[in-house]
Amino acid sequence: MKTPTLYAPDSIRGITIKQPWAACILHGDKRIENRPRAWAPGWRLLHAGAETDRAALRDPLVARTVRGLGELPTRAVLGIVRITGSHTDTGEPCSPWAQPDRVHVDLDDVHPLALPVPCDGQLGPWRVPLGVYERVLLQLPAHLRELLPEAAS
Repeated sequence: MKTPTLYAPDSIRGITIKQPWAACILHGDKRIENRPRAWAPGWRLLHAGAETDRAALRDPLVARTVRGLGELPTRAVLGIVRITGSHTDTGEPCSPWAQPDRVHVDLDDVHPLALPVPCDGQLGPWRVPLGVYERVLLQLPAHLRELLPEAAS
């Protein structure tokens, strides 16, 4: 009989983003995530997916941002981020990272983790296993832990 998976509080979700885009958020100034639809505001664990977008590595903006970072981790939670809203551009792009004809998810309060937390992700916001959430919380300073939902004891 399989043991049921315990999850972090429902108010915290994971979001999976391919590399090098995840690194550009965590270590650069990418504060827009391009998606087909809006995402709800709130704190999210930023997860690097299994695949790397190799074509993106040829983009000069991306290349400058990830230069010197070494190997970009995949299949792991790499940080936390707060979604503050979503919008579409009606004129000039809101950011050099914004793609036309996409919903731009606004990111703020980006905090990379010192150590990646291995984890499988999913498309769209997904429920975070409790053990993963607890390993993320251990790496966060106290002032950030206070902002996030408390893990079940």
